[in-house]
Amino acid sequence: MTDLTRRELLLRGMTGAGLLAIPGVLAACGGGGIDGAASATSASTAAIDRTLADKIVISNWPLYIDIDEKTKKSPTLEGFTEKTGVQVEYIEDVNSNEEFFGKVQGPLSQGQSTGRDVAILSGYMVNRMKVLGYLETFDVESIPNMKNITTPVPAWDPKREWGVPWQSYMTGIGYNSAKISTITSIDELLTDPALKGKVTFLNEMGDTMGLMLLAAGSNPEKVDEAAFGAAIEKLQKAVSDGQIRQFTGNDYTGPLAKGDIWAALAWSGDIVQLQADNDKLRFASPDAGGIIATDYICIPKGGNAYTASVFADYSLDPVIAAQISLYVNYITPVGAAKAEAEKVDPGVAANTLIFPDAATFAKLKEFEPAAYDNKKLQEQFQAVLGA
Repeated sequence: MTDLTRRELLLRGMTGAGLLAIPGVLAACGGGGIDGAASATSASTAAIDRTLADKIVISNWPLYIDIDEKTKKSPTLEGFTEKTGVQVEYIEDVNSNEEFFGKVQGPLSQGQSTGRDVAILSGYMVNRMKVLGYLETFDVESIPNMKNITTPVPAWDPKREWGVPWQSYMTGIGYNSAKISTITSIDELLTDPALKGKVTFLNEMGDTMGLMLLAAGSNPEKVDEAAFGAAIEKLQKAVSDGQIRQFTGNDYTGPLAKGDIWAALAWSGDIVQLQADNDKLRFASPDAGGIIATDYICIPKGGNAYTASVFADYSLDPVIAAQISLYVNYITPVGAAKAEAEKVDPGVAANTLIFPDAATFAKLKEFEPAAYDNKKLQEQFQAVLGA
């Protein structure tokens, strides 16, 4: 895995880890892998006290919730307090999954609370913390809005008891239609002579290898090591042949927009932003399917599971989900949010990269979270990257 994640690159130069101070909403200050750690995957057995706490403490990434630009307050957080009476301590202290894990691993490994009721983390990290026994389960009965979720159910959490989706993005093919009319498959990127030296792939294992596995007819949600090895060989051949120019993080965006490269494995959110200045850019989910990456609400051990569940339910209300997505421009997990978004901003609501249709969702898979901690797979991928 790369040292800088996609989100870190997107946020570089922005606000960093700060506190969102909102009148009426309290704001205050509050890695390693899983080798050698004791596994604890069973759900909490204690009966849930369905009494709302006076306050909920939420850790999230910077710039990942709606803000009223005039008041500098979050309508979502203010609305939650108004509806429930629960005050919110909202901390923007998740700058990377691994960094956050490093902060909370110490107390959690000692059975101590982190002081947080909610953390919003990527799927692989939620799975890791689940395996380590660092999470509370949700009170699923207190989340009736779970029925509104259209994001695919992750293989690691079939009952959605460990993570409730917050926002997602797709990985697929970005291309410049001024240079090539259309691209629909990963094999075209790997073999089309017209694209030789004009293609980039991503240096994130889950994105590149997830798409490679799908193209080979293998399921990235349960990574088969033999299939992974075969896909690595195919990827290495394309590198050796000069078909793939390089592996990138977010830095594929400039060359793609300028036409220096014609196609790239790309993140849907980037293409949304780039299209504002270049209407020739396109995003395609490959015929074999695309990758979806999702950040989830989870409950660190010691958090108030009932209050966190009520917050999760609130975030899944179509009006609230639309409110958040219209601001952050990521993919909401709530399909019905599109109709609500149309009432506010029809232009954004019409963007299928922010509000994908059901047919698109049906073709998306999430890369197996546990594979991120598989040293053998990491080493194979890094060898292709030349790291």
